[in-house]
Amino acid sequence: MPFETIDPATEEKLTEFEALDGTDIENVLNRAQAGFETWRHLSMEERADRLLQLATLIENGKHAFAKLMTREMGKPIASAVAEAEKCAWVCRFYAEEGAAHLEPQEFDSNGSKCWVEYQPLGAILAIMPWNFPFWQVIRCAAPALLAGNVILLKHAPNVPQCAVAIEGLFARAGFPEGTFQNVFAEIEDIPQILDDPIVQGVSLTGSVRAGSAVAAEAARRIKTTVLELGGSDPFIVMESANLEAAVSTAVDARMWNNGQSCIAAKRLIVEESIADEFETRLVEKVTALRVGDPADPDVQIGPLARRDLRDHLAEQVERSIKAGARIAVGGKIPDRKGWYYQPTVLTDIPDDCPASHDELFGPVATVFRVQNLDEAIELGNATEYGLSAAIWTNIEKEREQAVKNLIAGGVFINGMSASDPRIPFGGVKKSGYGRELGPHALREFVNVKTVWLGHD
Repeated sequence: MPFETIDPATEEKLTEFEALDGTDIENVLNRAQAGFETWRHLSMEERADRLLQLATLIENGKHAFAKLMTREMGKPIASAVAEAEKCAWVCRFYAEEGAAHLEPQEFDSNGSKCWVEYQPLGAILAIMPWNFPFWQVIRCAAPALLAGNVILLKHAPNVPQCAVAIEGLFARAGFPEGTFQNVFAEIEDIPQILDDPIVQGVSLTGSVRAGSAVAAEAARRIKTTVLELGGSDPFIVMESANLEAAVSTAVDARMWNNGQSCIAAKRLIVEESIADEFETRLVEKVTALRVGDPADPDVQIGPLARRDLRDHLAEQVERSIKAGARIAVGGKIPDRKGWYYQPTVLTDIPDDCPASHDELFGPVATVFRVQNLDEAIELGNATEYGLSAAIWTNIEKEREQAVKNLIAGGVFINGMSASDPRIPFGGVKKSGYGRELGPHALREFVNVKTVWLGHD
């Protein structure tokens, strides 16, 4: 697959980059080795200072980076600016708070002195997706770099200019050569990269298929992996909820980033007693969404990132309708240039159709009705994924039941699922394993080294 920019709003090809050959990749790996030997010996304060420099550069250039994201993958410009700001936030968080979580920990061992040190492993291969082209990279890189590792970025082929821009940011922030490198490598080049002893881990955000394949390659070489894969997140609304707040948040949670988010509210599960009113308000709000040029600050829904993604979503909706699902609004490809799909709401969804059991990656909300919380939790868990979940209720017992029984990496009460630099993020089941963000991310790619000092 070529590394090329095609504007999803106009279908215009803007630029293309050539993939590296075997010799080029070997040179990248050699630079990573040299960069690691320099970077790992810098003090924690020096590493943190580079992250602060990076945060400043991102913040100062956020509007330019936002335009680049919008042009390459169709993200609405306001969301793109917010993404850049969040990248600066995660850099500052680890620069200011991260060192404390990597301090040696002392333990009592029958009177002997014993402690644990957290030491870097080497180069981490970061295989990152297109849907949050800056955030996914920076949130992976910041904790790994603070811990003393170096990064090799294999970005998605449709956002190459974002990849180049990110690499340039690290250079301008004063990171030593080889500390962060963009690698225009093909999928078939991954085994060569993993074969090199400098590469000691892989962080991948993507599909279950991609995660499974890369994890298998890493496992054959006994190398650490962190996987953040798909999601089919339930968004449960109970009778006691603030209905207007729940509906408004449901629209944001489902349509955010043109519906192209792993932790979007993929399935809206509503208690029967309020379902009619919920659906009425939901359709009103979805109908009012402004679709158009993502560079327009007033636009809320832009195009999907690629033609094949738009066409696959349309096919999933069509199959669901043929199986008996009802279109409350939308459900069509608009007659316009670009890879757009109408914001859509599906109801009356039968069990055996894509809208029931597949991940719909685009602006399509699916509504399911249940009689009580037990049914809601059962339906919420009836998926191969377990990334995140949300529940809207003002009854304490229902909150406790949801937290205890929903099988997910996170449960959000009266709010939408979202990532935050301060708290761990990741999933269970086929949504992956390991954690990004928060203190936990700092220890995913380190040698947890026990040191024991005996008596003389």
